[in-house]
Amino acid sequence: MTWPEVAARSGSTVLAIPVGSTEQHGPHLPLSTDTDVAVALADRLASARADVLAAPPVSYGSSGEHAGFPGTLSIGRDALELVLVELGRSADAFAGIVFVSAHGGNADPVTKAVRRLTYEQRSVRAWHPGRAATGGLDAHAGYTETSVLMALSPASVRPESAAAGGIDVDATPANLLARLRAGGVASISPNGVLGDPQAASAAAGRRLLDGWLSDLLGSLDGWP
Repeated sequence: MTWPEVAARSGSTVLAIPVGSTEQHGPHLPLSTDTDVAVALADRLASARADVLAAPPVSYGSSGEHAGFPGTLSIGRDALELVLVELGRSADAFAGIVFVSAHGGNADPVTKAVRRLTYEQRSVRAWHPGRAATGGLDAHAGYTETSVLMALSPASVRPESAAAGGIDVDATPANLLARLRAGGVASISPNGVLGDPQAASAAAGRRLLDGWLSDLLGSLDGWP
């Protein structure tokens, strides 16, 4: 779009900004996984609501827990928060902004950015997808993300390299988080996977995407 085309709509339009990451997703998924998911959901939101435009994505996030895996590029929490605050400030022409974030490590800086922008009396929200029915231990590059990528971009998935990793029988969401904070993903899972992608399917991915879109639409119902 050109700026006059945006200007004709922006005053009554919500800007959906996809927030992803560039980080390892095991040996079978691309580094762009989180960004791909965020972009797909923002695009679906824009298709479902005539008053939404999807922005280009923020493709670098807070991914320090994935350090040690080549290809991971992280800007850290403070930098991501600042980037989102400045993006929000620059988008004053729009009726509202929603950050559609698909990387769990972005949660804290996204929350802080929304808090700051809200304090400045800007209309802003954030949304991130919940976990699948497999539970909190399907944490990274497992059933959920693999299924979704199989639905979105099957050519980017290497199913022959998909393998479980990182989750032992004694793991719980609480102690897994503590271990991640202490030593990062590499200290738990040499292949970078936290979960088991081997039962993933494109059909499951389509169901997940449909469910996430429904939740996203519901969270924005009647807003702004």
